Amino acid sequence: MSTLHTGLKGKVALITGSTSGIGLATAHVLAEQGCHIVLHGLMTQDEGTALAAEFTTQYQINTYFSNADLRDPACIHEFMDAAVEQLGSIDILVNNAGIQHTQDVANFPIEKWNDIIAINLSSAFHTIQKVVPAMANKQWGRIINIASVHGLVGSANKVAYCAAKHGIVGLTKVVSIECAEQGITVNAICPGWVDTPLIGKQIDNIASDKNLSYNEAKYQLVTSKQPLPEMLAPRQIGEFVLFLCGGAAKGITGAALPMDGAWTAQ
Repeated sequence: MSTLHTGLKGKVALITGSTSGIGLATAHVLAEQGCHIVLHGLMTQDEGTALAAEFTTQYQINTYFSNADLRDPACIHEFMDAAVEQLGSIDILVNNAGIQHTQDVANFPIEKWNDIIAINLSSAFHTIQKVVPAMANKQWGRIINIASVHGLVGSANKVAYCAAKHGIVGLTKVVSIECAEQGITVNAICPGWVDTPLIGKQIDNIASDKNLSYNEAKYQLVTSKQPLPEMLAPRQIGEFVLFLCGGAAKGITGAALPMDGAWTAQ
């Protein structure tokens, strides 16, 4: 259980890509504080409504779910209008949704580039543009963009992902400057390796290819990039989001904050 941040009780948090992984863990962390939650992700409407009902029952909060296509600005606007209509406001925005495709630049599919830029970068612009006026009117808002260590460094075969995440860092900086006198903080979290099912598949492949145990393969994968031989748990990122929403972080804005096991310290 997180330390209680009493000032967050009753605030509304919208988290894109929150039906699994980092987004879902963040939703749980904020719901524990009494935040009402807007869930979003790749589920059917029935599945999402059921997940929202679980949150409502578990935390005694109000919830709303959408599976809006973040590639379409009109869908984003409709989704956010509906969320405000249902829950009254959006006080905390966590732009977490993201997709990945790895391939060398010469052969990178144009449609994959377009989808990654749309979901990983442009959707954050659209959600931020939508929430800033109301946050400014209230003189309070928290915008947290889940970037990546790849918003700070590059890796081969990740041209679209790195471009989008570097763009998220730039977007964060500009919006933080524009909103500095409006009670709104804007920050980017830049995780390194995070323990998710997708990474588990990579580890299984390494273990199989090199005849290693799962733990040996995991160690090899993680330390190929970062000195700390451990992956983050998704909840650790959620706890950092919570810290950035609290009073102690009021002076932190415009920052790209690594959680990368010293990856970028090298």
